[in-house]
Amino acid sequence: MDSPGLTAYLARIGLAGSPAPTRAGLEQVLIAHRQAIAFENLDVLLGRTIRIDSQSVFAKLVTAKRGGYCFEQNRLFSDALAALGLPNRPLLARVRLGLGPDQTPPRTHVLLLLDLNGEPWIADAGFGGAFVPPLPLRDGAMANSADGAAHRLVQRTGGDPLDGEWLLERAGPRQATDGRALPEEGWQPQYSFDLAPVAAEDLEQANHWTSTRPGTRFTTLRIASLVLPGGFAALTDRTLTVHAPGRSESREIADPEDYGSTLRDQFGLELTAAELSRLAPF
Repeated sequence: MDSPGLTAYLARIGLAGSPAPTRAGLEQVLIAHRQAIAFENLDVLLGRTIRIDSQSVFAKLVTAKRGGYCFEQNRLFSDALAALGLPNRPLLARVRLGLGPDQTPPRTHVLLLLDLNGEPWIADAGFGGAFVPPLPLRDGAMANSADGAAHRLVQRTGGDPLDGEWLLERAGPRQATDGRALPEEGWQPQYSFDLAPVAAEDLEQANHWTSTRPGTRFTTLRIASLVLPGGFAALTDRTLTVHAPGRSESREIADPEDYGSTLRDQFGLELTAAELSRLAPF
């Protein structure tokens, strides 16, 4: 990402200047990104190819002010972090939300491993289920988020290698998720991952599967979510949930007009009438 691109990205997420390449700067950029750029898969349902090269992602998420899912979000986030002086590389993960311990989902999520002052950290701007704060890559590392949740990393040893070497867990209010969390607020697995190198071709393959595999979450449901200050908003087909300080609600979208205005007003997604006609779940 060149200097004009970084300036445009920072403006897109509402930051006036470049944060320092520190933990505080990383947290500032991540929170601003998650509160400005919606997680969404709407182009998949519109029959469009999801491109994850830097130029295509920038054109969609920054210039066109759309959102995207993890392969798009973390491509943009990775480019921005590198431009800010935070070297990073992608990792592939298995999303474990709502799955039993005997199930092995495919590696269809990408997060980032970065070097923060010589220490490895993970950062994730593309997890649609809930907010994930940056965490140092240490067994038992924990962080709290403004939505009332706690997050921790667990290093696994001696188990099934397909489970990955690391597990991200979350404990907190179900309202501050996309609804896949269990009702209780105890520790729940989010995704597992290992530190193996990931090639661009690996990302292309995982992205293709995610955007084309019949019968999956991303090819059957219309999804949007956005981190709010102290909360979370999620739209799955016609069900909208909003959780914020002093406010928690769930309602059904009434009609196509309501659907379009909800995408615009709650998630910052401006779709054309033709797109809404093809997309609206009515």
